[in-house]
Amino acid sequence: MRVEGELSRMEEDEGGSEEAVLIKQHRKEKKDLQGKIQSMKNAVPKNDKKRRKQLTEDIAKLEAELDERHSQELAALSQKPSTLTEVDNVANEVTNLHLETEVPAQQTRVSKAQKRREKKAALEKERDERIAEAEIENLSGARHVEGQKLAEVLSQRQLQIKHIPSDGHCMYRAIEHQMKERDINQSLSTLRHQTADYMRSHADDFLPFLTNPATGDMYTQEEFEKYCNETANAPAWGGQLELRALSHILKTAIEVIQADSSPIIIGEEYSGKPITVVYMRHAYGLGEHYNSVEPLTIPPAE
Repeated sequence: MRVEGELSRMEEDEGGSEEAVLIKQHRKEKKDLQGKIQSMKNAVPKNDKKRRKQLTEDIAKLEAELDERHSQELAALSQKPSTLTEVDNVANEVTNLHLETEVPAQQTRVSKAQKRREKKAALEKERDERIAEAEIENLSGARHVEGQKLAEVLSQRQLQIKHIPSDGHCMYRAIEHQMKERDINQSLSTLRHQTADYMRSHADDFLPFLTNPATGDMYTQEEFEKYCNETANAPAWGGQLELRALSHILKTAIEVIQADSSPIIIGEEYSGKPITVVYMRHAYGLGEHYNSVEPLTIPPAE
């Protein structure tokens, strides 16, 4: 019947379009993320176990963040006022007309829509409970403990952590932020290329500290050149060797603050106030990470 056809079309337009658009958007975002992940994988050599481990943790974090955001968006959509009001009105009119052959089909559609809403609500409740449980577990976890220790150390200096993304560039971004605090613009790309060039021109100072993870032998000249190329052009994780190079490039000492040991000063031969970064062993998925620092924000008195 014509009334049944109109009711079906209204239910489709009102009940499914917004959710369908969101789901389509989520699929595209997941596809885009997979492309980004593949690029990240291609940038890290397969035999570099340390960076492959960090890459795995970074990928897991990116996927978890995307899943979390998608869950929140779906939950927010499910909390919107029901869009089935007009559909229900038409269904009531059909019932009043005593069209017995049509009523059961319409009532079944409305009942299914209600079940979908109830299922979404149950999933949302379950997700909230899992998040709460994870937060409780994290209160005694290594990441939380490390964060507390660092906050205490930094607060004594009237400082706090300036969070840096965990994207393979964290050490260089932390240095970049510190230089901007001194009104000196040194881009991420510039810092990476300068570091690679300095290491190449002072190979004897760096090559003895680089070993092939598969054999344990010192890098060959070819392997060292590949390492320098990745330092310049890829999101390769930086560490103490790169900090040493940067201290010479910038002609300044670099202070590395840690939770469980005294600060390390790299480039002590340079006078003046050192730039400060924070080294975290348990920042993301129990992985290593660098952050910067900034002046402590004192909350206003209540």
